[in-house]
Amino acid sequence: QVQLVESGGGLVHAGGSLRLSCVVSGLTFGSYSMGWIRQAPGKDSEVVATLSRNGGTTYYPDSVKGRFTISGDNAKSTVYLQMNTLKAEDTAVYSCAAVVGPGSYRKAGEYPYRGRGTQVTVSS
Repeated sequence: QVQLVESGGGLVHAGGSLRLSCVVSGLTFGSYSMGWIRQAPGKDSEVVATLSRNGGTTYYPDSVKGRFTISGDNAKSTVYLQMNTLKAEDTAVYSCAAVVGPGSYRKAGEYPYRGRGTQVTVSS
């Protein structure tokens, strides 16, 4: 059974930082690419970071580029999202997601596996 469990969310002031973690189980190491997806109330899901399965390719939309960094620890089957210089508009539920494949998947609907998410709230 595939499981993705996020942690690290919370309340932070604008300009602050948070580091999210996601532990993946039930998938074969090296077979999947990862993404972080956020969902704010009344808005569509947005993929904010992707990491290819070989770790060689990342993607960030303009809304977070230069502020967010995705990374992985294969030994721990864990993916991280470092978020710096947070803004009020970053407030959302952040979920990690996985897809078996080599590429950089930029649409939320491309990920068949997704965690429940962790709430990030940025106060202005």
